[in-house]
Amino acid sequence: MPLSMVERGESREITDFRGQEEMKRHLQDLGFVKGEKIRVLGGNPGGMILMVKGVKVALNRALANRIIVAD
Repeated sequence: MPLSMVERGESREITDFRGQEEMKRHLQDLGFVKGEKIRVLGGNPGGMILMVKGVKVALNRALANRIIVAD
């Protein structure tokens, strides 16, 4: 399921990415790597606030839609 569909307060594990290699590298540079746990802290229709590796990260929903997490 895409990360953009995860509800506030839930934690999931990253399993894959969709998109071009450049976008995947950018997300990996931000700490989004396969097997990493990610927690949704909040958000609105335009973006999400996430906790990755102990760091808060804001991500727009278009990018969040390209990160695949475990159900």
